[in-house]
This record gives sequence, structure tokens and C-alpha cells, in this order.
Amino acid sequence: MTAGSGILHFGPGAFHRAHQADYVNRLLVDDPRWGIAAISLRSGATIEALARQQGRYTLAILDAEPDYRTIRAHTAWHGPGEERAVRACLADPKTRIVTSTVTEKGYCLGPDGVLDVSHPDIVHDLGAPETPRSLVGWLALGLTDRRAAGNPPFTALCCDNMASNGRKLGAAVQAFAEARDAELGRWIAGEARFPNCMVDSITPATDDALRRRVRDATGYDDAIPVARETYSAWVIEDVLPPDGPDFASAGAIVTSGVEGYELAKLRILNGTHSALAYIGLLRGHATVAQAMDDPWLADFAESLIRSEVIPVLGDRCGFDLDAYAGDVLCRFRNPAIGHKLAQIAWDGSQKLPYRLLDSIADARAAGLPFARLAKAVAAWMRFVQRRTQNAVPIVDPLAERLAALARQGGDDLTLLDSLLGLRQVFPAELASNGEFRAALRAGLATLEENVNA
Repeated sequence: MTAGSGILHFGPGAFHRAHQADYVNRLLVDDPRWGIAAISLRSGATIEALARQQGRYTLAILDAEPDYRTIRAHTAWHGPGEERAVRACLADPKTRIVTSTVTEKGYCLGPDGVLDVSHPDIVHDLGAPETPRSLVGWLALGLTDRRAAGNPPFTALCCDNMASNGRKLGAAVQAFAEARDAELGRWIAGEARFPNCMVDSITPATDDALRRRVRDATGYDDAIPVARETYSAWVIEDVLPPDGPDFASAGAIVTSGVEGYELAKLRILNGTHSALAYIGLLRGHATVAQAMDDPWLADFAESLIRSEVIPVLGDRCGFDLDAYAGDVLCRFRNPAIGHKLAQIAWDGSQKLPYRLLDSIADARAAGLPFARLAKAVAAWMRFVQRRTQNAVPIVDPLAERLAALARQGGDDLTLLDSLLGLRQVFPAELASNGEFRAALRAGLATLEENVNA
């Protein structure tokens, strides 16, 4: 039986193809309804390669004993210029799940996690809802078409690293819809499902070295192979439609308690990843494994987790955080995963609030220490400053603004004042807090000693 496309996915980058697609690949063995229609509306390279290879590519599991899997989970693919086909896929009642990995910035949310109605893409989509640019606009259009046809809504499953990602996406789509049509907004609120979701597997960017490795190991000249570590987790809130895919049969965890998993992953794994990226790059390292081979930095990372992040989390996660931290640190040391610090450093203005600033806010509220967390934020500030001074492009949706602020002065106080004025990153209450500012100044000062040691 030919696989259908019961799942539509926005953003078929390396993580999606190494993670969710691997689960779906296993699911298709027994249930061919759930092939994935891959959608990329801003870049056509991956879509074109999927089309040339008829959806086939290689997943390399990199560990002491590597494993190579052939993935055939994608059964349709649409890129720029195929918006009519995308709209038809969203409206098709056979499409039951719409997943997304468009990074934190792709949801057009403000620092408060609410839809940013001043975002240029949202402004466009509210004025021209039938030709959307944003993911939120596309979901609203698809739900509009389904309601008009009398079909049930699809379930939208956000697979990006945001706390309460499903709740935030659902609220954003509902707010967008209500701005256009109050009845549609009420229908979405009452009928549509937006499960919270946590995804976890370290996935380095694809490069020519990986392509050569796959060709040598498999004999297949693959343009779009992907790689990840052995460890993989997908935790989905138990509000999926009754006629939807059985993700649990493919190894996903379907539970009512997603929040604990996502909180631990965001704060422990992702937060420490960001700290390693910004401090590690300043110390001259290129990959996570290299950073963890640096005794001072490895000790800093472990102390950050055990002394500042875990105490703030307390018992909110519902499982052994010390054991989880040990597993994370072990995963970071995997020499087979060449996870580039520069890749982790991308889009820092979007990642810091969830990965580091939330921990700092909780630590302040509880009267707990946060000097290492503040040093990691200070390292991001220094990273922005050094990249600007060296005329190295910053990969961030606020790149131009960041560079302009970094040019305002060379001393630490000016740098701190300039960047703390970014309301897209730092809430006013936090930016003006004397204890936080003092911790950042100390972080910037001691960081120079650490970098130059």
C-alpha cells in the first residue's frame, strides 16, 4: 500500500528529518496513512533534494558504533511558489497532524510569549490572510478553509524549544484568527488541539564531511543526509485526536505531564548548550565535545547545572534531575557528534529568554544564586560585541540591531546598558534590577580572565 500524507510539516531542516521523521518512518511500517508532506516556503534547497531523491535520505546515528538508516517518511514536498498546493494540503481532511520546526523566531511571539501583532509578517498576514508569510498565518488559513468546508480541524504540534509551546502556539493562532473573524477564533478555541511537546536529540548541521561519510558507508550519494546522537526523546501531550497516528507505538512518550520534561530539557540541556556555545567560542573552541574537553569549561557547565539550574527546578519535573544531568553531560562529551558551537549560538536573542533568563528569574524569586547563569548571558553580550568588532555576521533575527548596539561603546557598562535595552530579549523589570545588573557586570569582568587564561 502506498503511504499517504496524513502529517504536514513546516520546516524540514536537519532536526526534523533526524528526529520526528525517524519516528514516522517506524510508524509507517504498520500504518501507511501517516507519511509526511514537507513544506518549506522560504528556501527550496531541501525540497528540491527530497524531490530528486523521491523522499529518500540517510540518517546517520553517530556513536562508538555508528548506524545508518534509510528514511522514507516524506511522501510529498512543496517549496516556494507552491503555496496553492500547501493550502490544499492543509484543507485536506486526510491531513490530521501539522507539525513544525521553524525555530523560536518562526512563531512571531513577543518576549512575553504572546503573538507580536507588530511583527512584519503578522502585519502582512492580517492584511492579506489568503497569502500568508508566517506559520501562524498559514495555520489560521488552513483552519479557516476546514471550518468553511465543514471538516474537523487538524492538530497543530509545535516541535520547537519553547516552554508550553503548544499553549503558546494555540493562543497565537486564536489571537490572529480573532483579529480577523471572532467566530473563527471561537471555533478554534473550542475545536482545535495544540498539544505541548518536547523533543530531544543532539543534531549537528549537515556538511560535506557527513555526505562523504554516508557515501563511503552506504554507497549512496546522498545530497541531504542527516546525523544525530543515539539518544532521542519525543514527549507529546495526551490530547491527540482519537483518529490520529499512534506515535507511542513508534517510541514517543504520550503523557499528560509534558511540562516537566520540557522544563528540564530547556533549562538543563539547552541552557547549558548556550553557555558552552558563547563561552566556548570566546575560549577558541569549535564544537561541544571540544568545549567539554576544556577542564575549566566542563567544570563550569556541571556547576551551572547542579548548583544553579537544578535547585531552581526543585521537584517540578517529577523525575531524577541529577541523573538526567549526568546523562546530558555524558552526551555533550560524545566525540562522534561534531555539534558546532557556532550553530548553537544562532538566534541567541530568541533563545536566551527560555534557556537562561527564565532560570535567572526563578532564582531571583527564590533567593537562590545565579552568578553562573548571569555569566552565560554576559558571554552572549561579549560574543555579540566581538563578532561586531571583527565584522563577522551575527546569525539572529535582530542581527542589525545587535550590531548597532554593540558599536555604541567599548566599555562593559555601555555594552550592558545598550543590550539590556532590548525589550525583545530582556523584560523591563529584569533589565532594571540592580542585582541582575551587578551579576552581569561581574560576569563580563571575570569572563575576560577566563577567556584569556
